[in-house]
Amino acid sequence: MKRIGNLYAQITSLKNIQEADKKAQRGKSNQYGVLLHNQNKEGNLLILQDMMVSKAYRTSAYDIFNIHEPKERIVYRLPYFPDRITHHAIMNVLEPIFVSTFTANTYSCIKKRGIHKLLRNLKHDLKDVSGTTYCLKFDIKKFYPSVDHYTLKTLLRKKFKDQDLLWLLDEIIDSAPGLPIGNYLSQYLANFYLSYFDHWLKEEKHVRYYYRYADDIVILDNDKARLHALLADIKLYLEELKLEVKDNHQVFPVAARGIDFVGYVFYHSHIRIRKSIKQNFARKLSKNPDHLSKASYIGWLGHCNAKHLTKKLLAHEITLKTLTSRPGSTPL
Repeated sequence: MKRIGNLYAQITSLKNIQEADKKAQRGKSNQYGVLLHNQNKEGNLLILQDMMVSKAYRTSAYDIFNIHEPKERIVYRLPYFPDRITHHAIMNVLEPIFVSTFTANTYSCIKKRGIHKLLRNLKHDLKDVSGTTYCLKFDIKKFYPSVDHYTLKTLLRKKFKDQDLLWLLDEIIDSAPGLPIGNYLSQYLANFYLSYFDHWLKEEKHVRYYYRYADDIVILDNDKARLHALLADIKLYLEELKLEVKDNHQVFPVAARGIDFVGYVFYHSHIRIRKSIKQNFARKLSKNPDHLSKASYIGWLGHCNAKHLTKKLLAHEITLKTLTSRPGSTPL
């Protein structure tokens, strides 16, 4: 594999930093950090360029907090200036290089892919009923916190030879344990960390039906024993990356229970919305018929076999609006 160099000058050019600032501000123009930065935008960008060129840049202190939805996680947040601009400046140059190394079977955080691209591909592949009889489904235990810095840096050096770029990436990687959830750069580094694993499965293990969304993985085959043997090989491979398969891994017949993956349950003949998402939608509509996320949920339902469910939920919404609009009425 040819190693790539001469990238740091592109990353640290003022034009690229200005473009990074523009991208980083999208949808965030009212955030305190953005407003503060914009009071001296031109001066700040010149300061950032000088920090990067002279290698004086150091990652700022993180604001660390917990979130509980959709599951409990520790989130790391950096100041807008200089850090979030720096990450965008790096990715303006590295994103197409990273994406070129990914197989077509990984979908998370990649433009023009995502959940619905995965959904369409998995739906299409399930038409091969005889070839997709069984499913191996697993995810990686504490994936982001478990990413090993030395291993990640070694993989990056297989791809890049620009020492200035590697210095900057090392500085950011070493700023927190594992890969901090919340960093713009982390999602690409996470995909890159597993990219050689993806190629190994496709090119050496000759897996035909493979889908990875971050660290959630589904593999389909017509031979249950082959999937169990493959799982054993996968565990050994991931040990080299200092990663561990969660104990809840499963090999099961698709027809018997469906594949619960990225919010849907996939069968050979149809797709259902995940039960917890359906219940959450119904609960929110019951409490507030005008809930802002309604369009999002309707969009989710539009990608699966949920015509009757959609009608039922919307009919319930109309009933609620009628009841609560009457004089003296109270919400149910």
